[in-house]
Amino acid sequence: MKHLLASVCCLLLAACGGDTPATPTPDPVTPATPSTFPAIRASLIVDPEALPNYAAPTLPAYYAGLIGGPQDNGRTAPVSNAGATLGRVLFFDRELSVNRTISCASCHTQSTGFSDPRQFSVGFEGGQTPMHSMRLVNARFWAPGTFFWDRRAPTLESQTTDPIQDPVEMGFDAAHGGFTALVGRLQGVTYYPELFTLAFGDPVITQARVQQALAQYVRSIVSAGSRWDQGYAQVFNPALQDRGVNTPIPGFTAEENRGRQLFFTPPPQGGAGCSACHVAPTFALTPNSRSNGLDAGETRIFKSPSLKSVSGGGPFMHDGRFSTLAQVVEHYTNGIQNGPALDPRLRGPGGQPLRLNLSQADQLALVAFLITLTDEAMVTDAKFSDPFRR
Repeated sequence: MKHLLASVCCLLLAACGGDTPATPTPDPVTPATPSTFPAIRASLIVDPEALPNYAAPTLPAYYAGLIGGPQDNGRTAPVSNAGATLGRVLFFDRELSVNRTISCASCHTQSTGFSDPRQFSVGFEGGQTPMHSMRLVNARFWAPGTFFWDRRAPTLESQTTDPIQDPVEMGFDAAHGGFTALVGRLQGVTYYPELFTLAFGDPVITQARVQQALAQYVRSIVSAGSRWDQGYAQVFNPALQDRGVNTPIPGFTAEENRGRQLFFTPPPQGGAGCSACHVAPTFALTPNSRSNGLDAGETRIFKSPSLKSVSGGGPFMHDGRFSTLAQVVEHYTNGIQNGPALDPRLRGPGGQPLRLNLSQADQLALVAFLITLTDEAMVTDAKFSDPFRR
């Protein structure tokens, strides 16, 4: 007698990730088949079986302890490969604007350190934003975690969806249905249920999850490939009090090393003292920083982005008033104005605004050094690029 062998198929159900998990659900471990996540494969240049490494990037020794440390505003919100991949897709997707004309990447371009080469960005209907789009490189190392130039967003997560709901920027304001309308749209886009399942374990789309994913992607944009990084790796010495940042960099020109010396040396010792506020190796702003004296009587306390890739991220300042780094250095040399919000480190004798009075040669040297912070590898890294099959 012939017997039939019955086959049993086992269905592995993904656990629900919840609406606002404290940490992202780990990447699913479901065995992949050629038909897994077909909509992702059809629309995106993303392989769900081999996601880019966002969660544990290889960084130089002098970055040890920074990710997850006190400077990291994402220390309680770890990055996962699937979460950052979802964030990358959202960042480049024009579905996030009401009329499908712009994305986050329209105003934060990878080639400029995720800033905008225009003084003011252009919204979904052609209106201009009131402030210059801030560089996003090394955003995770602003310890207080507040965002926008005026620090009005309490976290990076909350910042990520403000532009989406802005009536000038991306248009999903109350008049256009708010974020609820966007969620409804994303539910109808074939690749999003798959991406949310990949990142959170189920296809549920919420504002909190969109915020988490976008924040993970932005926090993954860490710069460690500039000429300064390559040179500093050769002189880095954790046994030294300054960890070697004051050591001349091999391969730098005399002008670049002079600029490095000015950057890291305090004014009383003949330097410019830039590192008192912009700390290596991330060149992010110190938590206690205040404003930089752009206007007399200023009461607003601004923040600034990291200086990594600053040479590609102009115009400069919150209103984009400076078009060149030379103008920026000139401001710190002779142009600092007094006001209630001025940072104490920018005050000289008697509490008056500091006047560095740098020579023209030293100003050029400081600009030359700032250019060495440009990370060509980061601004061309495929894992930060547009993921769509356009």
